[in-house]
Formats: sequence, structure tokens, C-alpha cells
Amino acid sequence: MDSSFENPAVYLSGPGQASIKESPLPNITDSHSVILKIAYVGVCGSDVHFWKHGGIINKVSEANPLIMGHEASGVVHSIGSAVTTLKVGDRVAIEPGRPCRRCKPCKAGRYNLCPSMKFAADPPDSHGTLRKFYEIPEDFCYVLPPDMGLDEGVLVEPTAVAVHACRLAEVKVGIDVVIFGAGTVGLLCAAVAKAMGARKVVSVDVNESRLEFARGFASTDTFLPGSGDTAGTIATQLNTAYFTKGADLVLEATGVESCIGAGIQVLKRGGTYVQVGLGKQRIQFPIVSLSEKEINMKGCFRYNAGDYDLALHLLGGGKVRVKDLITSVKVFEDVTEAWETTARGEGIKTLIRVGGV
Repeated sequence: MDSSFENPAVYLSGPGQASIKESPLPNITDSHSVILKIAYVGVCGSDVHFWKHGGIINKVSEANPLIMGHEASGVVHSIGSAVTTLKVGDRVAIEPGRPCRRCKPCKAGRYNLCPSMKFAADPPDSHGTLRKFYEIPEDFCYVLPPDMGLDEGVLVEPTAVAVHACRLAEVKVGIDVVIFGAGTVGLLCAAVAKAMGARKVVSVDVNESRLEFARGFASTDTFLPGSGDTAGTIATQLNTAYFTKGADLVLEATGVESCIGAGIQVLKRGGTYVQVGLGKQRIQFPIVSLSEKEINMKGCFRYNAGDYDLALHLLGGGKVRVKDLITSVKVFEDVTEAWETTARGEGIKTLIRVGGV
């Protein structure tokens, strides 16, 4: 890391245009806030999309470059005068969204739907965590258990995504679950569903090595579709192999049209479908099957009240093991290679080491 910068940060100014530059040193602007020294930042699919396309809906530009990063861990560097839950030196996982706390969704306990949410690395002006120092409200920091590394702390964020999906789906003891996708979120959905009592979990992916990993990581059954299989064929083969009247629950973590169709068709009558992954803005799917089977279909967006707490409980208790997901750690100066590693589909989770903590 360039020692001439007090607070170096990775700015993205367009597709394929990233640079490390000085960013303003944060000040404690609220008595309930803290300043963290960032330790690690994780790479996820949205980071790759930003790197390749400059954004998803809102785009970065040379006039409005954006500091990247939202999956992160760090060490408390300084605290506001009213902070009571943290002290300097605490090792924490970061929840990277700041809701307004006043709107109807916030007051109803659904702050992930806050229309004024300021989420890390969200254009045009909500900068992210990929820098040395970062200010955040104390209640969006979660102290890590003593035996959990700061590298593992990065994985609390995607684990909270999986927890949110499983809570939306009302996973309970004895149900049968199909999970489409064996990337980081899909794998964590499988592990969390198992930890919450699912009887059978079947992971579906076109990558055999990821399915092999899923069998060891979450003790799942697996299914590898053929290259020419249609949604209907995939559903039929899954039901023949694993279920008699269909699965109780589908968690779809790919956003791929054929997987969405197969997910609806593999469900039993009255089953539940949760869309976890993002894909194209518009797709075709079997709406008649959705209606005839009276499927309970839900969207899923980030995480909400209690999701981080439950994620940490599962991780701290050893029911979900995220250390195994970390397959590569890059230094701060090699951030673009970290994004490219993920874009090439190498490994499971790549981290960027920011600080020397």
C-alpha cells in the first residue's frame, strides 16, 4: 500500500478503469458512529459487473468516480462520544447499508427496503469500503467471536444474505430444498438451510467442481444438468432422483431463466420459491405452473433485522464454516486482478487484504 496516502482508496471511474488514490480521512460525524481500519474486502458478482460495465443501473464516470467494496471486516480505530457497544481494537464485520430509520419500511422492521438506503459502493455518491479508514454507525458493526479471523469476518455479509433467504422461505425441520447455483451465496444457502433443519438439500449447478465442493461444504446432494437439458427436463430428473411429489422449497441463486423455470416446475403443490440471485431484467417463466400449484413466490433483497445476528450465531457455533470458501487473497495493489479472478470463475471467494491488522 502506498505509504504517501493517509487514506488510500480504490476508485472506479468507468468499465475497466480503476485507480488507487487518496480519499478524505473520515471524521466522526455522529456521536454513535465509529471509524474502522479496514482489514479485508471481499469480491462478489456485483463488483465484477461494475468492473466490466461501470455499474448496474446507475453508472460511475470520470466526473463521479466511486470507491468500491461492500463485503468487509475491520478493527475499530476510534469511537464517537455516545458509543457504548464497541471499543477501540474490537474486530468487527460490517453491515454495509445505512437506512434512514424513519420511513415506513424502516419502522416496520424491513429497513432493507428503505427508499433512502445508502449502500456501500452504490453510484453516484455512496462510497464503499475499499479504503484504509471507513466511518460507520456502531449498530452496523458486529463484533467477531475470538476464534474467528478477520478474513472470515468478510463472509458474514454473504452469510446474512443466505440467512435472509432462508428466513423468508421459513426453512424448518424436515423440509426438502433445491438450491440452484453453487457460487458463494448458493453454497451458503445450502449450509444455512441444513443448519436450520432442512432434511434434504440438493445443489444444482453446471460446474461439477463446484458441486463436488458443495458435497463437502454443506453435505448436500447434487445434480449436474446436461448441456441440452430444458427447464422441464431438469425438473423431471430432479423429482425422479430425489422427490416423489416435488420439493418443499426452491432457493434460486443464479438468475438464469432455465433455472427459474426448473425451480417452479420442481416444486410440490403449495411449495415456496425464493428468488435470491439477480439476472436479466425480463425473463419468461411458467406462470401457469405457478398459479396451478399455488406456489408462494418471493423476492429477496440483501438482509434485514436479525439476519447478521443469526449469521454470526451460525458461524460462531461452527454450524457454517466459511473459512473453506476463501480460495484466494490478493493485496490491495492487485485489486483488479482480484476482480478478474472472480470474473474467470476461479475458486469460490477472493478477498482483498487492505490493512496490516
